[in-house]
Amino acid sequence: MFPSESEDLFDLMGDRPDKPEEACGVFGVYAPGENIATLAYFGLFALQHRGQESAGIATFDGSTVHVHKDMGLVSQVFNEKILQELPGNLAVGHTRYSTTGSSRRVNAQPAVVKTRLGSLALAHNGNLVNTAELRDSLAARNCEFATTTDSEAIAIAIGQEVDSGLGWMEGAIRAFQQCQGAFSLVIGTPDGMIGTRDTNGVRPLVIGTLPGVPERYVLASETCALDIIGADYLRDVEPGEMVWITNDGLASFFWATQPEPKLCVFEMIYFARPDSKFHNDSLYSYRMRLGRRLAIETPIDADIVIAVPDSGVPAAIGYSQVSGITYAEGLIKNRYVGRTFIQPTQTMRESGIRMKLNPLRDVLAGKRVIIVDDSIVRGTTSRKIVKALRDAGATEVHMRISSPPVTHPCFYGIDTDNQSQLIAATKSVQEIADQIGVDTLAYLSEEGMLEATQDATQNFCTACFNGRYPIPVPALLKRSKLMLEKLEPATVGS
Repeated sequence: MFPSESEDLFDLMGDRPDKPEEACGVFGVYAPGENIATLAYFGLFALQHRGQESAGIATFDGSTVHVHKDMGLVSQVFNEKILQELPGNLAVGHTRYSTTGSSRRVNAQPAVVKTRLGSLALAHNGNLVNTAELRDSLAARNCEFATTTDSEAIAIAIGQEVDSGLGWMEGAIRAFQQCQGAFSLVIGTPDGMIGTRDTNGVRPLVIGTLPGVPERYVLASETCALDIIGADYLRDVEPGEMVWITNDGLASFFWATQPEPKLCVFEMIYFARPDSKFHNDSLYSYRMRLGRRLAIETPIDADIVIAVPDSGVPAAIGYSQVSGITYAEGLIKNRYVGRTFIQPTQTMRESGIRMKLNPLRDVLAGKRVIIVDDSIVRGTTSRKIVKALRDAGATEVHMRISSPPVTHPCFYGIDTDNQSQLIAATKSVQEIADQIGVDTLAYLSEEGMLEATQDATQNFCTACFNGRYPIPVPALLKRSKLMLEKLEPATVGS
C-alpha cells in the first residue's frame, strides 16, 4: 500500500497514515483495432491514487484471456514488453488497496474465473457487507476459492449462474442481486464488457467514448482516466444499472427495481483527483466552494492561509478568497518521496515532518497562520504539522477542516479504523485542538459540505460523519468497528 496525497506524510516515520484510504480504481476499454493494453495502462496510471498495493490488466483476444498482475505501482508492474504480450479487443484493469482480503499477490485483480462460456475477468471498487454469507452460499455449491477477497466471490457467483445455463447478462444480474454493499464493477468476457454499480452507487463509475467509427467505449472510476487517453466523457453508470458493451455498441439494463443514489461524499472531498468531474463539475471547484463556506462558518483573524498539500489546497484558496487573508505556500511537499523500507534514524523520526513536507520559515516566522486540511482521522499527522509550523516561527496556528468530524467507520470500501481510534469519536473539538496543539480548531458543518455539492443533499452517503448507513450492515460486522456504539444482538442497519 502506497497512500496518496498527504496521508502518507508520516508513514515514512513509522506512523500509520492519518487519512481514510480508498479501496481501488477500475478501468475497462472496448476498442477493437486499438492497442488496448497500452490504453488500460495509462487509464490505471491516472487512477494510481485510488490504490497502490497491486495492479493488473486482463485482455480478451477472442476466447483467450491474457492476464498480468502483481504487487506494486502501475509503472512497476508493467513495461513495454509485458504490454505487448496482452493482445485483444477488450481490456479490464485494476489498481488495489485492500479492504476485504489481505495485501498479497494472490489477491491482486482482476479476478479471473472460468465458465462454460469462457473466462471472465472482474475488477471491483467497493466492499460487500455480506461477503461471509455469499462465500458460504458458494461453498455449499462446491465452489473453490483461490483468494480471500469479496471480489473473487462476486466473480465466482457470476460464473455459477452462467454455468447453470444463463447468458452473460442474465448471469451477471442474478449474481448482482445476491450482493449487498458497495460495488462498482468492470467485467470482461469473450463476448463483451460489463459495467455496473450497486443500487446506491456508493462508488463512482463513468462511461467515456473514444473517437472513431464505430464509437468505442471506456469505463473508469473517474473522468481523469478518460482524459489521459483522449476519451470523451459520456455519462455516469447509474446506480443499479448494468451496461453491456459489444461491437454493436452500448446497451443499458436496470437490474435494481428501486435504486437510491448515495455517492460517498468523501469521494468528492478527498479521494477522487481534483481534475475529475462529478455532475459536470470539477472536484477542484467543489473543494474551493468547501473552503469558501468554511471561511463563512469559521472566521478567524490571521496573517496568512496555507494548506496541507496537496489535498487541502483548493479549500485553502477558497478560504482565502472569502476571508480576504492572503494565501501562501507554507509547506513544500517532496513529490518524489514514496514508500521506503529503510528505517529512518531516530533524529529523522524526531523531526517528524521533513521527509515529506518542509515548512518555509521565511513565510511562517512571526505570522498568525490558518492551515486548511480536508479531514482529521487520528490526529497524529495534524499534531506533527502543527509542531513543525511552530518550530518554523508561527506565532499562532489555527486549523480549519473542510469536512465535518469523522466519527464513524466506513463499511463500503474505505479502510477506516475502529470507532475508538477515530479522534472525533472520542474527543470534543476543543479536546482535539488541545491534543494537536492548535490555538483554535473548527470543522465545516455537514449542511455546508452538502450544500456545496450543488446537488440534492439526499444523494450522498455521509455515514462516516453521522453513522447513518444507507446499506444495512450485519450486526456482527458492525460491532467489529463500532466500538463505542451499544448494539443489540439482532441490530442491523442504522
